[in-house]
Amino acid sequence: MTFSNLLSRMAVFGALALVVVAASGCAKKTDLAAGEMSLGNPQAKVTLVEYASVACPICAHVNETIMPQVKAKYVDTGKVLYVYKPMMTGNANVAAAGHLLAQCIARKDGHDKYFSVVDAIMRSQDAMGGEETGYANARPVLWSIAQSAGMTEAEFNACITDKDGIKALNDKMTRYMRDDHVDRTPTFYVNGKPLTLVKGDISDFDAAIQPLLK
Repeated sequence: MTFSNLLSRMAVFGALALVVVAASGCAKKTDLAAGEMSLGNPQAKVTLVEYASVACPICAHVNETIMPQVKAKYVDTGKVLYVYKPMMTGNANVAAAGHLLAQCIARKDGHDKYFSVVDAIMRSQDAMGGEETGYANARPVLWSIAQSAGMTEAEFNACITDKDGIKALNDKMTRYMRDDHVDRTPTFYVNGKPLTLVKGDISDFDAAIQPLLK
């Protein structure tokens, strides 16, 4: 599906509509809170924050088509610190279970595994059945990802039904919506300043990030 087609479906997705927020020259960076997941150089001049859900179709599209280029160009080179903040848009149960699974595997196998799991879940939205079926096949797909990380079924079940973990995710989302004014996914912040994604490719990020690297 093309980016323009995705934009045309915003009215259908409602809370899943795409907004990108980027910098307008301010040097302020978004602080990394305890427990938040990040990639890249903590001392970078630029911080890119993404609010996203593993059950958000537009998030999955952006994650597959744009973010690998952004990460390769800016995060992997140490120019940008990337911070991921989980939201429960789309199918809330699937989003919560997916983010909890990423957290559990990261605790078991290391910080970077969090992003590998998030990527795997986003790439598996069609296999889970998507919105049209209410993600009817979500559990088997998530279980397969858990198995690939060496989890037992008991560990998997305990992970995705962890009441404290679910509450923590909900508390985070409430805080993001209240304090950061996030009402849709994906939302991006670059050093705390907004810019609407227009072209739907890396050039939008270039325009936001490049001036801050000078």
